[in-house]
Amino acid sequence: MKTELSKIDPALDLMGEFSKITKGTVGAIHKMRQDVIFKDDGVPAKFKTLGAMLWAISARCEPCFKFYVHQAVKHGASEAELGEFLAVASTMGGCVGEMWALKAYKAYKELKEGSVAEEPSCCS
Repeated sequence: MKTELSKIDPALDLMGEFSKITKGTVGAIHKMRQDVIFKDDGVPAKFKTLGAMLWAISARCEPCFKFYVHQAVKHGASEAELGEFLAVASTMGGCVGEMWALKAYKAYKELKEGSVAEEPSCCS
């Protein structure tokens, strides 16, 4: 059965079945979202959904950030507000990307200088 969520990712159509095999974790996570993110409190829900969108962008989860973009708009976020949060994502992604590139360059330099005794392992 196709749902509105399948426009974000077709896998979301399996959510009901997935909930059954994961012992109801889907419902528990949904309740947390409702209680924490999608409810106006000290911070309006639109800003919490925009924050969740940032987290999803950082995690590079396309279905997640699409979902939170939709939720932010549903909770009243304007295009300008979305743009400001996307600017934060762009700025922070640039810094984080730069740091990891710098670490990779350092590893290259150490290899070239012979200060790495053996081939490093990612899983040791």
